[in-house]
Amino acid sequence: MSSKFIKLSVAAAVLGFTSVSLSESANAQHVRQAGPAKNVVLVHGAFADGSGWRAVYENLKKRGYRVTVVQNPLTSLADDVAATKRALDQQSGPTILVGHSWGGTVITEAGVHPNVTGLVYVSALSPDAGETTAQQYDGYTTPPEFVLKTTSDGYGYIDADKFKAGFAADASDADAGFLRDSQVPINMSAFSVKLNNAAWRSRPSWAVIATDDKAFDQRMLRAMATRIGARVTDVKASHAVFMTQPKVVAEVIDRAAHEAAATAR
Repeated sequence: MSSKFIKLSVAAAVLGFTSVSLSESANAQHVRQAGPAKNVVLVHGAFADGSGWRAVYENLKKRGYRVTVVQNPLTSLADDVAATKRALDQQSGPTILVGHSWGGTVITEAGVHPNVTGLVYVSALSPDAGETTAQQYDGYTTPPEFVLKTTSDGYGYIDADKFKAGFAADASDADAGFLRDSQVPINMSAFSVKLNNAAWRSRPSWAVIATDDKAFDQRMLRAMATRIGARVTDVKASHAVFMTQPKVVAEVIDRAAHEAAATAR
């Protein structure tokens, strides 16, 4: 989506909207670390729900990880962060926190939780503290395949006729159709909320970049990954990389679990 579109969409919906806060921010540096993380928390983005993580979940379970899939309500940044925080509170020990797309914003805010030892951004957004998600689009042009529509109450969803081309071009027609027909619209006002925390400033980060992603300008994805100092893995995939390339994504998560432990020593 273009920066102009997002700015116009969120402006109408955001009046009076306040920023999110986390009680963990004061403890951002106090990370519990005792060897490689054996816990993984997966956070989905806009327009999809947690079911898209199924193959990644199964791969990680076979590797011995305890995996939790967050179901974001997509009603506000605060609500999504709260849902992620609840999942993190249930972890015992070091945890790798993973976000796809909008989920990157969520893990950036929620990732200061003391259980989190590493962050994995899967074609994901990564604002800094004091920035909004919408600001990340400034200076970039989203590919024309990605077309959003907005409801009268300010929720955005992907145009059904453009869904496969814009979101899941490398998925089967059946899988793309299911994603299209089970879309979860996002409250567009969430894009205009300033973050209070940037977990990537105190946690090591990894990024999976889908090289055929039509939801983002490729330059934008790479600029965000460079700024946060992420260790980048490229994979030929659509924006639905979390579903269409689960082995690659799971491998990066596994690597993050081991490398985060080594970094902390």
